[in-house]
Amino acid sequence: MPSLQKTSPPQDPVVCPTRTDEVAAAGSELIGGPVGRRALLGAGQLTPVRVVVLVALGMFALGMVQKLPCYNWAWFRGSTSQYTHACYSDIPHLFSGRGFAEGLVPYFDRLGGDIPFLEYPVLTGLFMEVAAWLTPGGTDASQREQTYWLVNAGMLMVCAAVLAVCVARTHRRRPWDGLLVALAPALALTATINWDLLAVAITAAALLMWSRGRPLGFGVLIGLATAAKFYPILLLVPVFLLCWRAGKWRAFGTALLGAAGAWLVVNLPVMLAAFEGWKQFYVFSSRRSIDFGSFWLLISQITGESIRPETANYWALFLMMLVVAGIAYLVFNAPRRPRLAQLAFLIVAAFVLTNKVYSPQYVLWLIPLAALARPRWRDFLVWQACEVMYFLAIWMYLAYTSSGNKQGLPTDGYQFAIVLHLLGTLFLCAVVVRDILVPDRDPVRRDGSDDPSGGVLDGAEDVVVLGRAAHPARHAAPVVEGPRVDWGVPRE
Repeated sequence: MPSLQKTSPPQDPVVCPTRTDEVAAAGSELIGGPVGRRALLGAGQLTPVRVVVLVALGMFALGMVQKLPCYNWAWFRGSTSQYTHACYSDIPHLFSGRGFAEGLVPYFDRLGGDIPFLEYPVLTGLFMEVAAWLTPGGTDASQREQTYWLVNAGMLMVCAAVLAVCVARTHRRRPWDGLLVALAPALALTATINWDLLAVAITAAALLMWSRGRPLGFGVLIGLATAAKFYPILLLVPVFLLCWRAGKWRAFGTALLGAAGAWLVVNLPVMLAAFEGWKQFYVFSSRRSIDFGSFWLLISQITGESIRPETANYWALFLMMLVVAGIAYLVFNAPRRPRLAQLAFLIVAAFVLTNKVYSPQYVLWLIPLAALARPRWRDFLVWQACEVMYFLAIWMYLAYTSSGNKQGLPTDGYQFAIVLHLLGTLFLCAVVVRDILVPDRDPVRRDGSDDPSGGVLDGAEDVVVLGRAAHPARHAAPVVEGPRVDWGVPRE
């Protein structure tokens, strides 16, 4: 069985991006330049994790400031203004639109209109209800919606702090990679559009648990995250494939049971007591028409042909099956076992790209995974630039379609923004796949690491491999700070 052994670890306990990343080094000139050779890293009160959290909270606050025009008036004076100021949020509108202002109980009390019950998963519904409990009563509807948004923003800020801590601590020697998340402009712009940050934070905590060799904690948190949003369940696919290659079946079984148990604990009470309300999320998702941001909408607009939801569901499932097959090929044929974060990013990105709708806040799903999968500032910022352009384009397009004078971004411009978003995400996927096929290009592995977020998989021997992975070539010694680190000779 092939195994790649590591020799002596590098001397520096923390990898400094300003020493290894050209873009990070150039950006650091704004605060005094790269870290010096004699710097006492991690000394004092401002440890890397604390710095990352403070920066994340600062960016979150800037995102709240960006929403001020809507908070002050644009949410309540027609639809066009909230689009032209690019400060739209679902939160204040759904406070009244989903019955929270009237004290209706999610899933149990029927709503009026086309959507009979709340169309969000149970844990997200609980989050929304708790925020409604914390919102004081009153007669001014606009003021209550403002307060509801502020309460949710405060709760989501806690999620942002948890997210920053978890990403910074997942790779023990690379806490500064958390700055990619903390400084991500798309995080600041989209954090308070919807409630996705709850599932994102829980998913990041799950990856932290896995990196510490705690598959049960990972599974429980993945189950909770799936009870808040559907996409986290996808992470069980790469865990299954990697455990298959490494023969770590017990760890996967523990994670699977933990995920199923946690999901049932949250969902089963509502499922039994209010099944019609509980299933609304799944019914709504399956029947939802193709919508903004998806390549399905792009095809429909270009061809002029409408695409039925059932057709989009079928082809999206087929494309996801192809992606899973491709990921399985990578797992068993790559010269080294891929890192979990790499595969997690690829499968969630595939789900985003093939989905019937791409809401602007869906970028939050990918930000922490991208920071762990490809911690290179240039690639990350290129992708973020594409996402920010799409963020601005969707609101300008909605302003164009909702205003009588057609001010905003016309259809052709919006289609270009969709293509830009798709190409930006595909670019990052391509770079991650290249790192898997050529492990020496992987910035995480250049210091001699195997899989810092791999937990029981980190440094484990392979049990099942195919093709060229069965006879891997000697890897070149990675470039590190300090003494050289040799990968060692594969053992047969």
